[in-house]
Amino acid sequence: MRPTVAIVDYGSQYTQVIARRVRESRVYGEVFPHDVTPAELAARGVVAVILSGGPASVYDEGAPGIDPAILDGRWPVLGICYGMQLMAHVLGGEVVAEGKREYGPATVTIDEHGALFDGLAPRERAWMSHGDSVQRLPPGFRAIASTGRLATAAMSDGAKRFGVQFHPEVAHTPRGGEVLRNFLFRVCAVRGDWTAAAFVDEAVREIQAEIGDGHAICALSGGVDSAVAASLVARAIGDRLTCVFVDTGLMRANEATEVVATFGAPEGGPRLRLVHVDAAERFLSRLSGVEDPEGKRAIVGEEFIRVFEGEVAMIARADRRLDHIVHGTIYPDVIESKSPGSKTSARIKTHHNVGGLPADMTLRNVEPLRRLFKDEVRRVGAELGIPGDILWRHPFPGPGLAVRIVGPVDREKLDVLRCADAIFLEELRAADWYRKVAQAFAVLTPVRSVGVQGDFRTYGHLVALRAVTTDDFMTADWARLPYDLLERASSRIVNEVPSVNRVVYDVSSKPPATIEWE
Repeated sequence: MRPTVAIVDYGSQYTQVIARRVRESRVYGEVFPHDVTPAELAARGVVAVILSGGPASVYDEGAPGIDPAILDGRWPVLGICYGMQLMAHVLGGEVVAEGKREYGPATVTIDEHGALFDGLAPRERAWMSHGDSVQRLPPGFRAIASTGRLATAAMSDGAKRFGVQFHPEVAHTPRGGEVLRNFLFRVCAVRGDWTAAAFVDEAVREIQAEIGDGHAICALSGGVDSAVAASLVARAIGDRLTCVFVDTGLMRANEATEVVATFGAPEGGPRLRLVHVDAAERFLSRLSGVEDPEGKRAIVGEEFIRVFEGEVAMIARADRRLDHIVHGTIYPDVIESKSPGSKTSARIKTHHNVGGLPADMTLRNVEPLRRLFKDEVRRVGAELGIPGDILWRHPFPGPGLAVRIVGPVDREKLDVLRCADAIFLEELRAADWYRKVAQAFAVLTPVRSVGVQGDFRTYGHLVALRAVTTDDFMTADWARLPYDLLERASSRIVNEVPSVNRVVYDVSSKPPATIEWE
């Protein structure tokens, strides 16, 4: 069992960032709900606990709490913001409302360097986001840092329990990563051995144990997640894996052809057993007239599985047993879909791999990447020998272009969007921007606008372009693309896609927006 650092979630927007920072230190960290029990932590091999921030006040009725036994000293504990206040409250200290929220940079004076602040300067910049503070320390604790406003900006029991009022996980705390590494390596004495190679070895063993002598079928889309998942399972069970590429009719331009050529080639590339299913008519028929994006996701998810069940039946008739289905689900998918284990995070949208699936699905799920963020998936893919052009392909939603068309989906709209999207991606590659952004695509909006082309009035589609930069896809910023690149893309789209006469660029960050429009 891999030693795990538990990040206990109290609803902070930064909870997942904490997990990423822990993993960047090559230590495995996983998010747990706030009502996790000591027995559950022990059963999962937890060696240290980090309590996240959160929007509540510890003295509010119904505020999320913690089992006091988790704080009894058996595990090293680091409380961050609300997590520190909760520690103080539960262990006998006093937390008070300041009457004014402190949000932004602050200068922290480190009064005791020791383990947590080893190597830091006497005064460091840090990011604050709180409305309460610890007024009286719990018995056995002392203040180890302060600010001009806070007598206790950090606290310690001198051994294994620490709290910081600031957020070391965010980039606005320049040396916050060192604080977290000090906690992990100096306080907890964990080993930094969470690597791609180590994950592959562990995952192969887990897959072999889960599937046994059975056979699996893989939902291969050609994107990085499904490609890595398929390659990982193939390493574990060999030719007992059958990969099925379902052409939903909702793919990007030329994508179906490229997927079959790459994965079905007899020589070169990831050599996987591949079955190509053209199911475009089925998906388009089911989506006809559907406007609601969650409805689209549910339809695509259900139809996707039904297609697989058809393939299972055909394989069964050929006397080849199938009992598992492989998904390319990754950690952000699980988080945003509000997995059953999450009690504090709100659902943002349903991902087709983790929601909207039929209750009577006959295959057992195998999700070998569900613990990984996107950058970790790419590192694992490189470890497996997958070519870089596959690993760096921009993410594509499971429902495909269905959720990049705002409103009902039909063939005409798909053709318009495919052309506009292909032009945008071509211009990004030509300008050497494709790898500089994490995700880029076109959206066909339901808006039509008046235009003039030649001497004639037009009433055409409005296409929105979207490009974002992000490390983890949990948060994202709009990409500052050069104006001349946007100009070329816009000019080509309105000239080469006859029904489009207007192009706009999306400058929304996540949050408050999501990366995809639907």
